[in-house]
Amino acid sequence: MPNKSSRRGVIKNLVAGSAALGSAGLLSSFSSPEKNQSTTLKGNVNHSACRWCYNSIPLEEFCEASKAIGLKAIDLVGPKDWPVLKKYGLYSSMCNGAGLGIDDGWNDTKFHAELIKSYTEIIPLVAQAGYKNLICFSGARRGKDDETGWKNCTDGLKQIIGLAEKHNVIIVMELLNSKINHKDYQCDKTAWGVELAKRIGSENFKLLYDIYHMQIDEGDVIRTIKDNHQYIAHYHTGGVPGRHEIDESQELYYPAIIKAILETGFKGYVAQEFIPTSKEKEGQLAALKDGVRICDV
Repeated sequence: MPNKSSRRGVIKNLVAGSAALGSAGLLSSFSSPEKNQSTTLKGNVNHSACRWCYNSIPLEEFCEASKAIGLKAIDLVGPKDWPVLKKYGLYSSMCNGAGLGIDDGWNDTKFHAELIKSYTEIIPLVAQAGYKNLICFSGARRGKDDETGWKNCTDGLKQIIGLAEKHNVIIVMELLNSKINHKDYQCDKTAWGVELAKRIGSENFKLLYDIYHMQIDEGDVIRTIKDNHQYIAHYHTGGVPGRHEIDESQELYYPAIIKAILETGFKGYVAQEFIPTSKEKEGQLAALKDGVRICDV
């Protein structure tokens, strides 16, 4: 580029210039929380956060802090911890506790018997607790082509989808990148997950669109969301590259992405799933608060 000027430097100059003019600035959503006079959330987004990103913080402390930040829910919590969430008035927006993990999923028939047993046990518990979304995974390819993966997933998931429909539970398959974090994972593109959803043909099977993962494997995030929103039940955030804070240090502009999600009529949850760079509790919670603020459009 001419003069080798960095994009970040240009952004800083824009913000500085806007501040001098007394306006909020083009990128005010990326300003530090200390500069914001109000921390009141707008109420347009149902905010959540993934528990695993804050495992060093005891769950009760995390729930208390989450409520103070303005979160309505916590993601990826299993049955044994649901009573703690209920104690603090927090919803379990993406339940876990069923399945065999990310690699051993529905695309391999040798796992079907155990997966069916596991999900058959958990689905009623999700419903009894008053929750809706239960996560699942395609599994690693292990040499399987797309058609084999689609067929195996369809055959297996159709054996539990009737129970999910009966209990009004949505089985949600997460889209994960196979380039950096989950090499060989099969459901690594939105189109792959959408085709699976079409084959299953039930409103009780949908996708978890992880913005971080899909930016890495396919990009074109906003257009993809708009074109496929009817198949998406849930969203995760994360900074690219590195899966850290969703601030000006990374390539995605989350206010625009969240605005596009809301424009589709989405009423579900958006969960922060970045790994805070701070090792201290206070720093981690400050990062979470700032991530929520950035996404609160």
